[in-house]
Amino acid sequence: MAELIIALDLPDAAAALGLVDRLREVRWVKVGSVLFTREGPGLVRELVGRSIQVFLDLKWHDIPNTVADAVAGARELGVAMATVHTLGGTAMMQAAAAAGGGLALVGVTVLTSHDATSYGQAIGRAEVDLEQEVGRLAGEAERAGLAGVVCSPHEVALVRARLGSGARIVVPGIRRRADAAGDQMRIATAADAAASGATHLVVGRPVIQAADPAAVFSQLLEEAQCVGS
Repeated sequence: MAELIIALDLPDAAAALGLVDRLREVRWVKVGSVLFTREGPGLVRELVGRSIQVFLDLKWHDIPNTVADAVAGARELGVAMATVHTLGGTAMMQAAAAAGGGLALVGVTVLTSHDATSYGQAIGRAEVDLEQEVGRLAGEAERAGLAGVVCSPHEVALVRARLGSGARIVVPGIRRRADAAGDQMRIATAADAAASGATHLVVGRPVIQAADPAAVFSQLLEEAQCVGS
């Protein structure tokens, strides 16, 4: 059974906390770079103080020392899970893992906004098999000591087979069948991603933009048979 993480992709703390207040069953939230830049550690402390698990999604990609210090800071804030970028390399991921303590670190593989063409352009390769690339990066993350990876719904089964039963697989791009894809190229329903082996499902716009966010949240919990309370 997968956990459902609400992405607090909102403009400020007031809006984020207002949404949390409406979602009484919520256990996990994602704080990304926009909200964290605007509101900082204070919002994270507030969420942790409410006994909510915080997924800090800042996708650190820097020299090993800098990333290790950032991880230590997140750990001290009480963050439950955070991201580093696998393209930062083995030494960086190892330094992050060593600094993590009880903080679960997951490695971002290929962003869900990429298709094969755009990813190939980004890394300077004419032809890319995205599934193979995600699998390769997942293996690097495992060898470096990370708790798991972030991948699109399309690669979950491959990653689960590669990493085994104990790894965390965090999956953004979760939509209901009727929802628009937006700027994400590789999406799936909560049920499909959970059935493939995802442990954490990240959903934002389908809930945030709904007329009744709590109703959509409950629907997604039921669909994926997630633990929501």
